[in-house]
Amino acid sequence: MQADDTVTPDRPAVDLVIFDCDGVLIDSEIIACSVAVATLAAHGLEIGLEEFLGFVGRSARDIRALLERRFGALPASWEAVQRETLFARFRSELKAMPGAAATVGSLGRPVCVASSSGHERLRLTLGAAGLHDLFAPAIFSATEVARGKPAPDLFLHAAARMGAAPGRCLVVEDSPAGVTAAVAAGMRAIGFVGGSHCRPGHAERLRAAGAERVIDRLPEVAALIRAGHAAA
Repeated sequence: MQADDTVTPDRPAVDLVIFDCDGVLIDSEIIACSVAVATLAAHGLEIGLEEFLGFVGRSARDIRALLERRFGALPASWEAVQRETLFARFRSELKAMPGAAATVGSLGRPVCVASSSGHERLRLTLGAAGLHDLFAPAIFSATEVARGKPAPDLFLHAAARMGAAPGRCLVVEDSPAGVTAAVAAGMRAIGFVGGSHCRPGHAERLRAAGAERVIDRLPEVAALIRAGHAAA
């Protein structure tokens, strides 16, 4: 017998909203990519910012593997320098995306974070942006699964931990890798282009990956759900 996906006032079609963190809840991607490019350059490894932005959405281990394919073994000191520089900039510069807290509070249903970042970084970034307590303990990292985005593992893991059927989950993502992962997990995806790292053509890339809507303001998530556009 198939599950009943009928939308009624007391049975919303979306049972769980899954937010990516970097570039969705916090405007962090341009900081992170700029730091990575600068610290690689300081070690004699040249890669452009625009090219590095293409790695957005992937886990740290996957990004490292991509870099090592290009440069060979990375200098032993690079990761520590990059992390120290990045965390310092996060503490002084990081901000929540406009409307993030209000949007989360307005949804009226369970929410969680599913991010390619590790838990230490998530505690720092979400805490610095004043968002950590809105989600804790429902904060999931790619370090908990075998494969990061664009594989579906992280989103399936988050849904299972939250007790939600994948087909009744809605994912808010800013990267093609994240949208691809959501679609592969059998979830619906909204693309988000409100981050300062988003370049012309980004909306089209998210749609091509499978996003059913692309928005540039987080409060639009609640409006789409209320209007039924994110309904099954």
